[in-house]
Amino acid sequence: MAHYAFLDENNIVTEVITGKDETEILDGLTPEEWYGNFRGQLCKRTSYNGNIRKNYAGIGMHYDEDRDAFIAPKANCHDEETLNEDTCTWSCANAEHTPVTPE
Repeated sequence: MAHYAFLDENNIVTEVITGKDETEILDGLTPEEWYGNFRGQLCKRTSYNGNIRKNYAGIGMHYDEDRDAFIAPKANCHDEETLNEDTCTWSCANAEHTPVTPE
């Protein structure tokens, strides 16, 4: 069992599903290719433990092709947030700022 994210034309996650194991071949295609063809959307595998594509995909997240990573939208609570290139998560070095937890 694996998880797959469907992306719109702007590489924004529109849906995440549980699907076939990533090693299975479906009609000669990988599950990413098969699900993408079936839905007519780009499909990328995601994982809960962050072993691939840095973060587990969620609706509204952006898939960055260059980093091959799912990145949450910036919280916009202040201008000092920067993207941590290693984890592809937003962080702030200013200790006076309280992290915003998504609901």
